[in-house]
Amino acid sequence: MKAAVYYENGPPSVLKYEDVPDPTCGPDDILIKVEAVSIEGGDTLNRGGGPLLSNPHIVGYQAAGTIIEVGANVTHLKPGQRVTTVNFAGSHAELRAVNALTAWPVPDSLDIKLAAAIPVPFGTADDCLFEFGKLQKGETVLVQAGAGAVGIAAIQLAKRAGATVFATASSDERLARLKEFGLDQGINYKTQDLVEEVKRLTDNKGVNLVVDPVGGSTLQKSILSLAYRGRVSLVGQAGRDPAKIDVSTMMQGNQTLSGVFLGAEIFTDRVRGNIQRHIDDAAAGKLKVVIDRTFALKDAAAAHEYIESRQAVGRVLMIP
Repeated sequence: MKAAVYYENGPPSVLKYEDVPDPTCGPDDILIKVEAVSIEGGDTLNRGGGPLLSNPHIVGYQAAGTIIEVGANVTHLKPGQRVTTVNFAGSHAELRAVNALTAWPVPDSLDIKLAAAIPVPFGTADDCLFEFGKLQKGETVLVQAGAGAVGIAAIQLAKRAGATVFATASSDERLARLKEFGLDQGINYKTQDLVEEVKRLTDNKGVNLVVDPVGGSTLQKSILSLAYRGRVSLVGQAGRDPAKIDVSTMMQGNQTLSGVFLGAEIFTDRVRGNIQRHIDDAAAGKLKVVIDRTFALKDAAAAHEYIESRQAVGRVLMIP
């Protein structure tokens, strides 16, 4: 099969389009013909500095397609069925083998390209808001990096739960596009002081919850934006900049900082059920999945470079 691979960590240019051996389908696995690859933030981070689990390494969390083989122990899925899948690597390829418990059936009414971009962003946003963020109706939420896939998912889910939703982005144009997903107020972090603006919008109270996929120096601003008993769900390091964080103010406000990693509970019935509900809601038109741009798999280096330019609103896909 063809795949986008690399032999060493580095910039997008390390990605090469090559022939590699087909993956094998184990007894608990399914093998799919990949029809759409959703590039996740973790994919670019892993390419830049993550472990190489094979040589050459095929990076990638998320891809959707059609099952062509099922393992001997798999009874709930069958060949010919469309699924969207998650694994710690291997999405950037024409074929993919994953544990059957990290594959979700895709309704006939849902475009497979949209399905490819659902599990990680919507599952992560759900955990940040509800499982760890304890969001309640009537509360205020700040979504950092609102134009990213996790951000767009969090805006929709928070608004649907009855929250007032603020979000940050790098331009007024990107913020304007988020209005259709339920954004109440956007904050341009390039031109506005985030903490001051949050305080202004909340009558100096701060927000009840921050969803922060950026980390680094942005995390300090998330903490300083909290209301009394406010919570931060930290779910990424998209900013990539290391920073020392002062958490002393959190004690005074009885505030909470929670790390969130969907992969730690991806096999649980809770997470699997959440993701399937989001897939079904998207198929029913109750949630919107945003695809910014599509590349061919052979152009993986260009796709990664485009993501790192921070122009995208929503997910970037690759098609084998």
